Formats: sequence, structure tokens, C-alpha cells
Amino acid sequence: MSGFHATTILSARRGTHVAIAGDGQVTMDKIIAKADAVKVRKLDAGGTDDAGVLVGFAGAAADAFALLERFESTLKQSPANIKKAAIELAKLWRTDRMLRRLESLLIVADRSCSLLISGSGDVIEPSDGVLGIGSGGAYATAAARALMDHTDQPADEVARNALTIAGEICVYTNTHITVLSL
Repeated sequence: MSGFHATTILSARRGTHVAIAGDGQVTMDKIIAKADAVKVRKLDAGGTDDAGVLVGFAGAAADAFALLERFESTLKQSPANIKKAAIELAKLWRTDRMLRRLESLLIVADRSCSLLISGSGDVIEPSDGVLGIGSGGAYATAAARALMDHTDQPADEVARNALTIAGEICVYTNTHITVLSL
């Protein structure tokens, strides 16, 4: 089967409150292969429950997990600086012969910033605190921006509601949503 599509991930931020949400759908060609996949994680940064780094991934699962492991190791070298860890991962991803072939995108966020990391060397921090990736990423991003501008919902509710909207529009996104927040 060709035409593998998997996931929608969204990050929303209001001040220091940040959330990452992911849908559960994994699609292979015209078949829903899994409806309840979990594609968001919280990495421990030590300390309280408010500490930590949230990560969401879209793309090939094995590739995403390989990149997640690499991000964790770069984060251990700079535990209080996800920007530095993200840049180190992007450099490694772009220059390492094996990593270059990995097809995935990552969103990482802590209380201070949200970043999109790509294999082409991009490390992007959104000006409005909203990032979306995956098959329904554009739909979720548009919905989140509207919710941020026209409601007072906290970041976790914005993420859940925007992903629900994307799940009702995008055939590669469902409404089995996992939300993590700091």
C-alpha cells in the first residue's frame, strides 16, 4: 500500500501555559490502520509537574521515535534551553547521512517557547504561539488562531477544540485526541 498519512499535531500557547494535542488516526492508503495512536509525549525535565518539555510528532513513526531519542539526548546536554537542543538536533538531522533520510516533523514546547523542527534544518518559533503539523495541520492551525483571537479559552482547550474541528474536516485526522499541557 502506498499513500501513508498519519496524524495532526497542534501546539497552542497563552503566556506560559502551553498545550500540545495529537489525534489518534493512522491511515494507510484508503484504510484507517489505527484510530487511537498517541503521538504526543512529555519529557521529564526534573522538578515539579509544571516543568518538562512537550513533544508531538508527525510522519513515519519509527523515524519520529528515532528523532525523539536524539532530541532527548541533545536536551540532556542543555536541559534548560530547548532552543539550543532544537538547533543541535536540526544540525545533526541535516548533516548526518542516516538521519537525513528520516521523514518526520517535531513540535517541542516548554513554558518559554514552542518550536517546529524539520529535517531541512528549520527551527521555527511562531509569533502567535500556534503550530500545526501533519495531514490536518493547516486546518488545526486556522481553527486555533480563530479560537485564540475570539475566545478566552486556555491553551489546552484551544488545542483540543481546534483539533476537533480539524478532525471534522480532514479525512486523515480523527477526534480521538490526546492533550498534554504545562
